Amino acid sequence: MPSNLSGVPESASLASTITTAGSPFSAAPTSAVSAQSPVKVKVRGKLLKLMLSMMVGNIAIFAIWGAVPGVLLPLQVQGIVGDADKGPIYGLVATIGAFAAMIAQPIAGLVSDRTRSRFGRRAPWMVIGVLLGGLSLLFMGAANGIVQLTVAWVMVQVTFNFAQGPLSAILPDRVPSGARGTFSSLSGLGLMLGSLGGSIAGAQFAKSIPAGYLTFAGIALIVIVLFVIFNPDASNKGEPKPPFNFVTFLQTFWVSPRKHPDFFWGFTGRLLLYAGYFMVTGFQLYILQDYIGLKGDAVTMVPVLSLISLVGIIITTLIGGPVSDRIGRRKIVVIVAGAVMAISLVFPLIIPSITGMMLFAFVSGLGFGAYQAVDTALMSEVLPSKNDFAKDLGVLNIAATLPQTLAPGLAGLIVFIAGNSYTPLFPIGIVLALLGAFAVMPIKSVR
Repeated sequence: MPSNLSGVPESASLASTITTAGSPFSAAPTSAVSAQSPVKVKVRGKLLKLMLSMMVGNIAIFAIWGAVPGVLLPLQVQGIVGDADKGPIYGLVATIGAFAAMIAQPIAGLVSDRTRSRFGRRAPWMVIGVLLGGLSLLFMGAANGIVQLTVAWVMVQVTFNFAQGPLSAILPDRVPSGARGTFSSLSGLGLMLGSLGGSIAGAQFAKSIPAGYLTFAGIALIVIVLFVIFNPDASNKGEPKPPFNFVTFLQTFWVSPRKHPDFFWGFTGRLLLYAGYFMVTGFQLYILQDYIGLKGDAVTMVPVLSLISLVGIIITTLIGGPVSDRIGRRKIVVIVAGAVMAISLVFPLIIPSITGMMLFAFVSGLGFGAYQAVDTALMSEVLPSKNDFAKDLGVLNIAATLPQTLAPGLAGLIVFIAGNSYTPLFPIGIVLALLGAFAVMPIKSVR
């Protein structure tokens, strides 16, 4: 089997990018790497097929993240404990599950980095992850108590992260730097289409939650298996395993500002911006019920807001990545996108109505689409080690999962302290989003 299945000429392959002086994947600390524009690469052939397949794969997996914590899990919690306790109980379940995801993804990345098989190092875990994840969703659908539901949700988080982590690692594995903006843009589009499509579809299963879990599990399994079949990786059975030290692995959960300052700032920016965003979106159903006052009609409004947000996301996701590739700059796009997300949170604060939520959905879609598309490309160029792509991406994804871990519990606490008022969530989210947007400014190895 040929060693390069990406469709990219060997002269433009990722391997040559890695060994080039000044490469963002060189062994030198990121502070020592000079900023340079990525060499442009035409996306065609097998590389184009891989890009489209990654987009569809992200749609399938992130549809679960859009449907379950966005709609089905809050409804399931509400059905078990009632309206009075739904906020804090949902916050507890979501927090425990997100902690599991935060821990699982770096471990999944480490395991796949060290896997040697005739199918490569990513494919086996992608298939195992969606298979076990589907079974976990079925178990979740059968849950009739909070303890059982929490255990099932933890299983879902862990297993699907064993699929999602290796899928994310394909970007630095097989895509040259000059095409990563476009790849990241389409991959980000898949992420957002999945998340928002999942929330839309999830609302249709509001009265049949187990059927919804079965549907999303089946779609993910079919899509990922087809991805592996149509985008085979080269066998790596003969490759030596990278050295492993458990203490060193634990130390990777701490991103050293001294050794890898660019990675640290990118990590911090994503952490803060996601925290501001998920403070609101993580409680969207309950905000619609209690802050806007829709009560029983809130479930029907979730897909409407998702569609509005999707319009904004499509606009900027399709533009953001290619524009950053063309101008050779990532940071300015990330900063502007983060600022737009902060502005979006102003609307429901000053207009606490359906109109305000619609404006929030559209404007936040514009910002989040551009941010997700370009920030992923930016971060792929400041990973600390060329030998640990999946693990480092897993550590980076802590910046996305940690806010989801803390935001529901923190938001529930804020609402409780404020006397069941959701108003403080918006100004706090604005501040966090702005801090996250400007945190990328000190990055030196990427323009």
